[in-house]
Amino acid sequence: MEIKDAEEIKEAVRRLGSLKKAGELMRFFKTGKGEYGEGDRFLGITVPAVRKEVKRYFPLPLGILKEILMSEWHEERAFALLSLVAEYEKLPGKREDILKIYLGNTDKINNWDLVDLSAPRIVGAWCLKHGAAPLFCLAASENLWERRIAMVSSLAFINSGDKDTALALAEKLLGSKEDLMHKAVGWMLRETAKKTAADAVKEFLKNHYAELPRTTLRYAIERFPEEQRKMMLKGIF
Repeated sequence: MEIKDAEEIKEAVRRLGSLKKAGELMRFFKTGKGEYGEGDRFLGITVPAVRKEVKRYFPLPLGILKEILMSEWHEERAFALLSLVAEYEKLPGKREDILKIYLGNTDKINNWDLVDLSAPRIVGAWCLKHGAAPLFCLAASENLWERRIAMVSSLAFINSGDKDTALALAEKLLGSKEDLMHKAVGWMLRETAKKTAADAVKEFLKNHYAELPRTTLRYAIERFPEEQRKMMLKGIF
């Protein structure tokens, strides 16, 4: 399919919107004043519908995708990010340029779903092959979304059987104040326990019990047996 410019894509995506759904998504993604998604704007489009459009227009020039990523509309940014994921995985020659676009525009990857849909499959995949140093740089950021990108990207390492990267990032990010980071750290600890090293996660939780946010602990132990979970919640390991 021949595409003239980014506006053609945006118009196609916007036609899928629903005012009712947009209102629901604005509440769900906390777009009110003082909330983590403050000011974000929604068209009211489901992720499956966005994915369908990604498949329809694949592949697209990176310049067009970068322009769409600059959009004020959440679902248009989601379209750009899911397209970048698809091109990263299927067009190896574009990977370095895709990574540069991604890391150069983290201010546009500014809600948890945008991070979670894209970070492990772009940043995580790149770092798995080239080294985890960029993840630790992101983990040191004051920006919530860059820190979440760092933590969630470790899923690529977990899935490859590497427990150490996720545990090191979790330790670095334990001091984060945001609930979304407490959940991200707990989620990656849970995945580590499930896929690679339950004993290592148990030891990590034991060593850091006094400083663990309760949300992180609850997420991390979800896959342990019920009686063991009850003991862990009390600090008995």
